[in-house]
Amino acid sequence: MGWGLTALVVFGLVRRVRWGWAGLSVALFATGTLVASQWLFGLCAIAGCAAASLAVAGGVTANGVALGAVAVPLATIRGVPWLAKGLRANGAPPMARPVVVTALLLVIFVPLLAGADAAFAGMLGAALPDGSVGQPIVLFLMVGVATVGACHLIATPRTPEEVSSLPRTFARRDWVLPVGALVALFAAFVGVQVTALFGGDDYVLRTAGLTYAEYARRGFWQLLAVTVLTLGVIAVTARFARVENDSDRRWLRGLLGALSVLTLIIVASALARMWAYQQAYGFTVLRVLVATCELWLGVVYLLVLAAGVKLRARWLARAVVGTGFAALIGLALLNPDRFIAERNIARWQAGGPIDLGYLSLLSDDAVPAIATLPDGMRTCALQYRKVKDDDWRSWNLARSEAREVLGSARPSSCER
Repeated sequence: MGWGLTALVVFGLVRRVRWGWAGLSVALFATGTLVASQWLFGLCAIAGCAAASLAVAGGVTANGVALGAVAVPLATIRGVPWLAKGLRANGAPPMARPVVVTALLLVIFVPLLAGADAAFAGMLGAALPDGSVGQPIVLFLMVGVATVGACHLIATPRTPEEVSSLPRTFARRDWVLPVGALVALFAAFVGVQVTALFGGDDYVLRTAGLTYAEYARRGFWQLLAVTVLTLGVIAVTARFARVENDSDRRWLRGLLGALSVLTLIIVASALARMWAYQQAYGFTVLRVLVATCELWLGVVYLLVLAAGVKLRARWLARAVVGTGFAALIGLALLNPDRFIAERNIARWQAGGPIDLGYLSLLSDDAVPAIATLPDGMRTCALQYRKVKDDDWRSWNLARSEAREVLGSARPSSCER
């Protein structure tokens, strides 16, 4: 709970922010209140920092958004001297400088000495409310310095970003042939894919000599690579192709639009393959994560199609980044570890195998789902599970539910 509250406090201090990005940042940090998965919250926290930086610095073009996402961390380098200068100019209290210097020295040397001697660390642990010395202090300083950097950006705005002046060097003959060849290739592939998607298992067995799961496993990663690389082809062509008359616009809009539509069908094929793969071999964190990425790439292609209508879209970079942040929030709301456990248990109930060892490695989010297994299997998956206690700052819904489930579980012996 503390992460989301801290984000709210920081934005309350900074105040002059872009509230769309600020809302995304708070939502990303607030996922720590809902899910216990460390890998997912780590991704959300990184994205939350980038969204917070964009809330302060802004950004319109692709270069501007990229710069805005790291502007606050970079501004901290100049923000601390700026703060010190402001304190001196406005008559800082006489003890301000020695107190700050003392705090910095203690922050550096206390963790080093505590790590060098267990007895000294134990003495510090007994003197402080909890045993953790370094982490809260470091986090407090990081948030404080980042807030100073954000205030410095607002007080001394950066030079407005300029649209890149790189020349458009691709004449029509330079890009029509390669992009047209790619469109023809994708059209042929999509023709086969449509038949495979609607032909079902029998078609795959007859034509490819593979099971449907093997067919999915062999193709998904290649299709994901195709999706990402094609996005690069579209970006380079749209940026450097000369648009000197209406004919150029029609060719650019037609070929890039066709390429985007065909790639969307490839995205659908990749997702269908991943679904079949997971149905056959089970759900894992990696498979759910890359499927989410593929879904987000599908949204990106829809945005590209919308931008191609007028061949002008200064909003596109912000929309791409914003939908990426929204996809992370959606993934947290899905609660992937619990979803994975539920789907794998449903697969086992339908007659498939189940990997209790893998289920036991999932985060506390999965505990309520695992608890629905028969007593012996549940014990095997949860016998070493210990859910840490939380105070109000670190309270988490998933851990709270996991503690309740473990507390009410009946004791039994492990039976695989």
